Amino acid sequence: MSPEPMGDAQRELGAYIRDPAAAPPPVGIEARRLKIYRELFFNNIESMLAGNFPVIRTILTTAPDSMRWSTLVRDFYREHPSRTPLFTELAREFVRYLEHRATDPGHGDPPWLPELAHYEWLELALQISEARVDDIPHDPDGDLLDGRPLLSPLAWPQTYRWPVHRIAPDCQPDTPPAEPTCLLLQRDPDGKVRFQQLSALTFRLLQRLEQHPELNGHRQLQALAQEAATEADDAFISQGDVMLQQLRTSGVVPGTRKGVAAAL
Repeated sequence: MSPEPMGDAQRELGAYIRDPAAAPPPVGIEARRLKIYRELFFNNIESMLAGNFPVIRTILTTAPDSMRWSTLVRDFYREHPSRTPLFTELAREFVRYLEHRATDPGHGDPPWLPELAHYEWLELALQISEARVDDIPHDPDGDLLDGRPLLSPLAWPQTYRWPVHRIAPDCQPDTPPAEPTCLLLQRDPDGKVRFQQLSALTFRLLQRLEQHPELNGHRQLQALAQEAATEADDAFISQGDVMLQQLRTSGVVPGTRKGVAAAL
């Protein structure tokens, strides 16, 4: 078979497997085999997504509508044009699909679904990240006020409208809280990913360390005080220093950056 007919046959088979209700079955393949292909492909996708999104799967398989999970996976399988063939990127593609799907309220999905999916995906993304703290020149014992504190590449601050870390079958909020949920995902040296909730001030400090790596700790705290509409007095700087020391102890801030800071 020449490459062109072979490609046509593969596209026909792929279209049928993705959406057998809309695409005709390929000619020359018996119905029994087509059924095996359909179930094999779908079950593989469903199994991988279930492993990546256990909370969502549990919620959407809970009565009274226990078929919501299967229906959602089939919608994704049928509708989403994935940007990559890599299996490790499947979860990210699912998050993209849910974010786009949320623009159409006709699906009737819970309003927190895209953020919960992103939260669950981050654990996988951090788990497989190839980033290494040692790849960034830094001094573990550097002065965190005079030096430039380094945010670990394995510590990811994240903020959500919904309390995604609390959502469960028995906790499905209808409206988001007044304040955003600030979280930190961190991968330990043993590879385990931990989650913790942050105060808004600590979250913003970590965010600033990433956004303004040229500033030393003292100037970061001064800017933080200005953003918080409070005075950057000795007490505030002292409390900020304690916060930075605690972050160093936990590995979130592994030390201070080495090298000359970029000119401001």
